[in-house]
Formats: sequence, C-alpha cells, structure tokens
Amino acid sequence: MSPTTPTRSTAPSGLRGPQLARLAALVADETRAAMCLALLDGRAWTAGELARYTGVAPSTASEHLTRLIEGGLLAEERQGRHRYVRLAGPQIAQLIEDLSAHAAPPPPPRSLRAASASGAMARARTCYDHLAGRLGTAITDAMLERGLLQKVTGFALTDAGMAWFRELGIDLASTASRGRRPMVRSCLDWTERRPHLAGLAGAALCRHVLDTGWCVRIGKGRALRVSPEGEHALDELLGITAPE
Repeated sequence: MSPTTPTRSTAPSGLRGPQLARLAALVADETRAAMCLALLDGRAWTAGELARYTGVAPSTASEHLTRLIEGGLLAEERQGRHRYVRLAGPQIAQLIEDLSAHAAPPPPPRSLRAASASGAMARARTCYDHLAGRLGTAITDAMLERGLLQKVTGFALTDAGMAWFRELGIDLASTASRGRRPMVRSCLDWTERRPHLAGLAGAALCRHVLDTGWCVRIGKGRALRVSPEGEHALDELLGITAPE
C-alpha cells in the first residue's frame, strides 16, 4: 500500500464515519427534527408540549427525546413530575440552524394561518438566543455600515461597537470573561440566506430587546413582533425600520 493511501483508522481530526452517521441519524427523523427546531426558541419544553407540537403520542415523544438526550443534542431537567428538555447548548443550536439554512426551502403555505405564521417567522424571530429573520439581518447590516462590526473572515466587534453596547447598559467584557463562547460570530439565516449576528454580543442584544419590550414574542413560538417603542429605538440607534 502506498504511504499516502488513507486507511479507515486515519480519518481527519479523529472523525469517524460511524459517529458522524449516528449524529446524522438523530435529526434524520422528521419528529426529532421538528422537536429540535421547536427548541430553537431557547426555552425549556415539557415532553407533553413537544408531543402535542409534533402530533405524536406521549410515549412516542418520550422515546424520541430519550434518543436525543443520549445523543447529546438535548439536556434534561426534572422538576417534580415534569420533565423539561432544552437544546444542550449554543453549539447544538448553531448546528441545527446551520442544517436548516442548507436544507431545501419549505413548500409554500397552504392556508392563511400557515402563511401568517411563516411570514411572522421570516420578519423577526429568535434563533436560540439571538435575533434572526429580516430583523436580525437588518440589525447586522446596520452595525456593519456604522462601523460597530467589521467582517473579514468572520464578524468582529470594533471599539465603537463595544462602546455602543456599553451605552445600552450591556457589559460584554465581563460576560466574555465568564465563559468560552465567542464574543461574536456569523450565523447563516435560513430564511434570508445571509448572516446575522450571534455569539455573546448577539445573545446580549436579544435579551436587551426582549427585556426592554422593544420586541415581544408572538405566542409560544420563536416569532417576534417589534413594539412601537422598539421601532423608535431601532430608528434612533441604527437608522432602520421594523420589517413589514
């Protein structure tokens, strides 16, 4: 055998085909994929809520959740008789969102209710713990244009950007010192097919707009609505209007 001929034991970066196949199999099932997408709202759901959301029996939902937990995609919390699950962390959320961005576009909605829900998600939503949709990309574009962000190989926060966050009352420096998560990163938006801001800065901004009431959740899902106060703040801070 030639010295340059690869063997099964020398896969790059220690990656093994069987492990990758098992990971892919976790989200290859439509019910488990729907559960992961629902959990991109960043909150904990009960097994019963996910069963109703996906339209399967509670026992079936429990089996799917067990597989996702054992596979490391979900984390479990128990409070009394209730079993709560959430995505295992920002890296898992990024994986699910990236897979969604590379999937084929969904078919057109078949009802007015479905079209309204789809339109709301496209306008503004949370992507785990940061802003996405047309709102997320508009904010990102405005930050780039104003020199708050710069983009070389990826996003980087400028000194002006750090000062902008401080003016909002957000201390990113102290937040960054408490973990290993990157300050900023680019996340491909699955509806806009363009990047929006993620990382610590993206999560902090999302918390801020929700805490201040600039954005409010529409029901239990991920879709957001920009409030009149939010419209004024976005115009004043970044010169953008809320997506129609």
